[in-house]
Amino acid sequence: MKILVVEDEADLAQVIASSLRRQQWVVDLASSLAEAELLALEGSHDVIVLDRGLPDGDGLDLVSTLKSASIAVPVLVLTAMSDVADRVRSLDHGADDYLAKPFAIDELLARLRALVRRPALRSRPPVVAGHLSWNPETRQVVSNGIALALPRRELLVLETLMQHRGRTVLRGLLLSRVFGESEEIRSNTLDAHVSRLRAKLEELSSGVEIHSIRGVGYLLRSVSR
Repeated sequence: MKILVVEDEADLAQVIASSLRRQQWVVDLASSLAEAELLALEGSHDVIVLDRGLPDGDGLDLVSTLKSASIAVPVLVLTAMSDVADRVRSLDHGADDYLAKPFAIDELLARLRALVRRPALRSRPPVVAGHLSWNPETRQVVSNGIALALPRRELLVLETLMQHRGRTVLRGLLLSRVFGESEEIRSNTLDAHVSRLRAKLEELSSGVEIHSIRGVGYLLRSVSR
């Protein structure tokens, strides 16, 4: 699953992101309404965790923007507002759930798991490139009818590249999604994971190739043979 976390408190945002990545979810971070809109309008997120009090506006404005763009994605609102009317307004405005600050991370994770179990998300179709298919719900990868049993890091690499298939994924973004923000890694560690994954995909005639864009990142695209 891919989650957008919109939170301007840097420490809290990192705690949330680290907790989600430990669940093997892909996380995008935004600290302002403007930044959140740029990311959310890509339409690639399964859930959005949204703070109300952002430096450039009310987080609920993002919900309206998504509605106008016909992007349907569950939104869990984080709010420091204790007034019942404000919580009701969040739900009436289109949010799917809310959580008052301060909150326990375990409760946040439980609420997100409940959101992603909803039928609308379970019916999300697999992502297909070449002969390769990735199911966002089960996280199963199949190539030519053969299920791939990938180590966690390689799976995170592949999921990220599949989500951005046909587009270059910046190296920094891939590093943050595969290893998290706090992990210290050697400069060639990511390249080693990509190399092993590339070899497996070639062996299975998956119909996709992973290209290294020198000094920029990686690109997964379909090939015809």
